[in-house]
Amino acid sequence: MGTIVLYPSPAMGHLISMVELGKLITKHHPSFSIIVLTLIPSFNTGSTAAYVRHISATFPAITFHHLPDIPLDPLLFPIMEAIIFELIQRSNPNVDHALQSISLSSKISAFVIDHFCMPVIPVAENFNLPVYYFFTSGACCLAQFLYMPTLDKTTTESFKDMHTLIHSPGLPPIPSSDMIAPLLDRTTIHYSAFVATCELFPKSAGIIINTFDSLETKAITAINNGVCVPDRPTPPIYCVGPLVASAGDGSHECFGWLDLQPSGSVVYLCFGSLGVFSSEQLKEIAKGLEMSGVRFLWVVRSPPSDRVEDRFLPLPEPDLDLLLPEGFLERTKDRGLVVKKWAPQVAILNHKSVGGFVTHCGWNSILEAVCAGVPMVAWPLYAEQRFNRVVLRDEMKLALPMDESEGGLVTAMEVEKRVRELMEGEEGIVIREVAKTRKEQAAIAMSDGGSSRVALSKLVASW
Repeated sequence: MGTIVLYPSPAMGHLISMVELGKLITKHHPSFSIIVLTLIPSFNTGSTAAYVRHISATFPAITFHHLPDIPLDPLLFPIMEAIIFELIQRSNPNVDHALQSISLSSKISAFVIDHFCMPVIPVAENFNLPVYYFFTSGACCLAQFLYMPTLDKTTTESFKDMHTLIHSPGLPPIPSSDMIAPLLDRTTIHYSAFVATCELFPKSAGIIINTFDSLETKAITAINNGVCVPDRPTPPIYCVGPLVASAGDGSHECFGWLDLQPSGSVVYLCFGSLGVFSSEQLKEIAKGLEMSGVRFLWVVRSPPSDRVEDRFLPLPEPDLDLLLPEGFLERTKDRGLVVKKWAPQVAILNHKSVGGFVTHCGWNSILEAVCAGVPMVAWPLYAEQRFNRVVLRDEMKLALPMDESEGGLVTAMEVEKRVRELMEGEEGIVIREVAKTRKEQAAIAMSDGGSSRVALSKLVASW
């Protein structure tokens, strides 16, 4: 039938969900072959390279084509998004070369790119390839992106200074300070680059979203009705999710401990592959967990380095005795487990002992919790996560919000209050029921005849 070329951005969460899309296509439409173009930057090879090796060994239907690394000096770039954007821009000649070489042996039916990879569009046009965007966040976030050029034209103030609610089609009212991070200050280069990116969405052949119809009905309806892009046609959208990585083998040390805990009694705290806290914040979390009396499994990473040049280096192993309050591990050893750096999240969320999840509101983590039927406490850190917190709380009714104090610190009292409320309180009971329903809806969406499988068939038919 032809080859589908997938081009994710180098961020781990984006790569994983793009590979899950590849797996889904090969499972249900095996006549297509999948080639993933990978850009593994020199400043972050560890986990990404290991993941690619694992997929290559276990899913031979998916081939990886590695683009040459382009060494960049991280000191020249203020934020991670900026360096990723620059990498993608400078990789265009290498993508051109890759597409030429793939074209020699197979017919490319479609080119699916991450929304960070928009600088590659002129290259795709040279090959007359239909370009589809794969949107790695939810439909609510996409609705906001699509409506962003309209908001830009109808406002003059920066969101960070508005102190008001932002009303967009298909979305709950969003406090202006909770808008997507690069959009908060309209005087920055990031803001203008972001709005320019949003203007490109309607030019695609279609937008694939990692979500399902019943999770984000209002936003999906608004996009389909064309009200998010009032001045031109909206491309078709294909909600093919939830695409979630498989649970793995359960060999991690934490499972022995989890097996001993009562059903639904453990709150799991983890903040994504990039989420880090100051030493002060880690101590507040520890105090809050201790005061709560709740059983917990907590993934702790080292605080970020103060040195700018260390921003893109792997974090060192955390020294728990140094980072956590004196005696904390000893005092909580009968009801808590602290894991260093990383834990197998999907398998943990699906363990019978886990009854709650304190999350940074990354979209992959949200979907993993939805599929496991686990209610959440929403503690956003960066990117679109503050926006996701509002959606999780007000639209999906799946999370309690973690509220920051003035300087951005979350106090021990707030941690204690939210964890208790989630695991033992009235509100926790309500969102636990919603989470159970969402889990069932997710399974239905992905089953034969379900909305996501129908969307996948329509997508494949368009190729």
